[in-house]
Amino acid sequence: MGTVGGGADEAAGERRQLINVAYRLLGSVTEAEDAVQDAYARWYALPRSRQEEILSPGAWLTTVTGRICLDLLGSARVRRERYVGAWLPEPLPDRTEWGHGGGAGPTGLADPADQIVLDESVTVAFLVVLESMTPAERVAFVLHDVFRYPFAEIAAVLGRTPAACKQLAASARRRVSVAPPEVTATGRADVVRHVKEAWESKDIAALVGLLDPAAVMTADGGGMVGTVLRPIEGGARIAQYMIAIADKAPGLELVERSVSGVPGLVAQRAGVVMTVAAFEVSGGRVTRIWAVRNPEKLRPWARAG
Repeated sequence: MGTVGGGADEAAGERRQLINVAYRLLGSVTEAEDAVQDAYARWYALPRSRQEEILSPGAWLTTVTGRICLDLLGSARVRRERYVGAWLPEPLPDRTEWGHGGGAGPTGLADPADQIVLDESVTVAFLVVLESMTPAERVAFVLHDVFRYPFAEIAAVLGRTPAACKQLAASARRRVSVAPPEVTATGRADVVRHVKEAWESKDIAALVGLLDPAAVMTADGGGMVGTVLRPIEGGARIAQYMIAIADKAPGLELVERSVSGVPGLVAQRAGVVMTVAAFEVSGGRVTRIWAVRNPEKLRPWARAG
């Protein structure tokens, strides 16, 4: 990308930004970390003379990370065709809610999940929309609309003209539906709290009242734990399923926690996180539930808890 200064120190200082970009492109903390590590490996593999020729190491790393993510997005479509059940992005915890800050990850560096800024572009709802885009659309949209990179720089990532990148972003933007009237954080938290209370008391009538009649619940177990393989449609059917889960899982504790920056619920047994649920709320009712149960996608939650 652009050329605005340089130095090895600048390259080392770009990790946080690169993790944020890669996570939004891939929807996976693990894959984002791997992509960034790969980009840094390529940087350090360059001869010192070549590194010194690069005026903006951060821009170089962003371009390389973007290309790596583009390749991963292409292969991910094939992998997800073989995925058992529905695939959902990895939800992110807010470490401050667990009584302590984040620590170091397995590499000795700051945990990648702690590096990601929790804003509207990492909510499960937003990442699910990004999944509907082509790899090129997603890269163009995220880099331009989320991170405000100019199309001239995005062109270097996609290997297309700036005009073509602009068209890709516009096409991706059309996939993002017009948002419903904004629900305040307090209003969303209240609805989620009421769902928790109704679920704990096994009050099916209360649950039905809290769920939109056309609500949809999607669960991701990745074939590693038991869960429904297809989305459950309809508030009444979802309520019945939730009560059935409560009957079959004695000792399960529900706690209110931020899930990727918005109010959600975490189900744990004996202190071990079993499920992380994100909610979409509109008109005072829950319209979508995304429940992640795949243990591999809950690793940041294990470290948080």
